[in-house]
Amino acid sequence: MALKLWHCAGSRSIRPLWTLEEMGLDYDIEVMPFPPRFLHPGYTEINPIGTVPFFTDDAAGPDAVVEMTESAGISQYLVDKYGPTDLAVLPHEHDYGAYLNWLHRSDATLTFPQTLVLRYTILEPEESRLPKVAEDYSKWFHSRLRSLETATADNEFLCADRFTIADVAVGFALYLAEFLRLSEGFKPNTMAYYQRLKARAGFQRAIKYDRTLPITE
Repeated sequence: MALKLWHCAGSRSIRPLWTLEEMGLDYDIEVMPFPPRFLHPGYTEINPIGTVPFFTDDAAGPDAVVEMTESAGISQYLVDKYGPTDLAVLPHEHDYGAYLNWLHRSDATLTFPQTLVLRYTILEPEESRLPKVAEDYSKWFHSRLRSLETATADNEFLCADRFTIADVAVGFALYLAEFLRLSEGFKPNTMAYYQRLKARAGFQRAIKYDRTLPITE
């Protein structure tokens, strides 16, 4: 199998998994318990940093295996390598800059504060949790959603007048927000946009492993 994804329910690996499903590509998947660096024997031998996702492409042969760990980057690799696809925005298109900006914003600006909320409300032992940190970073996350509320005021999707992996990348951040109960702070445009994403068949297939509440890395 050329493409393989190591996945935990509810994790950032939903981004490349959703992309694979939207593109209709053949792939192999290994679903692991969270956190895999402790609960999936041998995982840190495959991925020394122990994070999720981990992705490989061995289409070029055993001496040229592609290995990747960054969820938005894997999605971009898939559309660039295995396109053409409308999920990508190309350099000659007007919204190419916006497309790249949303891809990077999805993790650096949106998912980052959520990881602090996750850590200090769920992952840490009760005695080590820091409610003030979680509160502060919840406010940070909601303040960063202002750009999304504006972008979706008159647009069905984020850029190029179509669904792209920018929507996949940002959509995961909204999905994680729902798990963390931060979606209660979504403004109307953001909520309507999120509902459109959740209705997609590709999204539904990507979260088929999330039948129980996930713990997300």
